[in-house]
Amino acid sequence: MISKKFTGIIPPIITCFDKQGTFDEKAQRQLVRWLSKLVQGFYPCGTYGSGPLMTLEERKKVAEVVNEEKGSAYAIIHVGTSNKKDTIELAKHAEKIGADAVGAIPPYYYHYTQDQLIEYYKALVDSVGIPVFLYNNPDLSNNPIAPQTLSILADYGLAGVKDSAFDLVNFYNFKIAVKKPGFQFIVGTEAIAAGALDCGAEAVIAGLANCLPEFMEEFYNTWKAGNPIATGKKQLEVMQARDTLKLGQTLTMIYAILRMRGINPGYPRAPFKDIPQDLYNKAEAQLKEQGLLR
Repeated sequence: MISKKFTGIIPPIITCFDKQGTFDEKAQRQLVRWLSKLVQGFYPCGTYGSGPLMTLEERKKVAEVVNEEKGSAYAIIHVGTSNKKDTIELAKHAEKIGADAVGAIPPYYYHYTQDQLIEYYKALVDSVGIPVFLYNNPDLSNNPIAPQTLSILADYGLAGVKDSAFDLVNFYNFKIAVKKPGFQFIVGTEAIAAGALDCGAEAVIAGLANCLPEFMEEFYNTWKAGNPIATGKKQLEVMQARDTLKLGQTLTMIYAILRMRGINPGYPRAPFKDIPQDLYNKAEAQLKEQGLLR
């Protein structure tokens, strides 16, 4: 199977809920339509997308809505769960609805050996005919992926990796270990985007792209222009905006910043809740000072 190329800026899109915590399909469709004109792809139902807070049926519905409204963008549906059965069920559903690819965090809560994780991902790769990405997020899965494990899975048929270890050294070691031609590397944070892109990342899954997609596109275009000084300056601007995002819980801050921009994001699902007004005001002032509220 020859995988399509997944390049550019990808928001790990949030999921819109109403005040009662029910999926707000109307708000979700509007958000995807707005973003689809400004980004290259979508990664729904992951960390920002509240995937672990939803039932399988809810996740399937969100995947359907994002895939229907993505326009010319692509969709990598996050299907990772705590167990192989549910993960494969979500992956098969994503393939059925015409999604471009799936991604999966390692099964979480328990610690697993690298051999056990290899068998898990081999089963996922075997279950579908669309590209499968491994989502490396050691902090949330408690199961870091070793470079040699990634190499073994690449040779088996894994299409790529979304690396959210927040560690350029780890990203470099992944690049060194994997020899399979066509394997695709995606960095899972805007925090180290410049360094990762310079050594071969093909896309950036950026939380900031949920609410400041034009800004992240400016960064990406600056990098593509090939001026390292300008790119470095833009990366620092990205970090400044990210510092504002980190004033509160990043997931809930995204909803607030979208409201600042006049876009209805719905509400985060409990136990998350909207940020307090004083924090909203502080974040709004900082983003205005940086010239990012348009």
